[in-house]
Amino acid sequence: MQNYGTILVIDDNDAILTALKYCLSGTFERVMTLTSPDTVISLLGQEQVDIILLDMNFTLGVNSGQDGLLWLQAIRKHHPEIPVVLITAYADVQLAVRGLKRGAADFITKPWDNDELVRKLKDVLDATDDVATLDEVEAEHIRKAIDRFHGNLTKAAEVLGITRQTLYNKMKKLQ
Repeated sequence: MQNYGTILVIDDNDAILTALKYCLSGTFERVMTLTSPDTVISLLGQEQVDIILLDMNFTLGVNSGQDGLLWLQAIRKHHPEIPVVLITAYADVQLAVRGLKRGAADFITKPWDNDELVRKLKDVLDATDDVATLDEVEAEHIRKAIDRFHGNLTKAAEVLGITRQTLYNKMKKLQ
């Protein structure tokens, strides 16, 4: 059996964390858990994590998924190399699409099927070795164009086939 390294599971429900730790311990060498995402950025600076399974709701009584989307963006900004899989009991297609557009590697609904969950997590890790995300490719392409023209945004935008304002907006998004 292939060892898949370390997974970090972030969910505010202790029962969910216990179930996931039990489910994933046969696949991952190490299963780390957090009940709140508040310390995730500092933890990732100290620990080697191969994949994150992130709940989408942490505010009591709010089930919009916005918490998860905000934390997804923070994780992607500071650690874009770590794939994040979102998990929620309050799933809908629009929420899944928003998560994927913001860089999530996949989307899982609660209650989950253990075999399907493990398969999806393995697929994400196997795929990250092969293909960069569209956002990563775009960011690298923008950086190369700007470097080529020594910071001249007008010329870089021209060669990229976009307006200077669009380039500026994309650069702000990358920061």
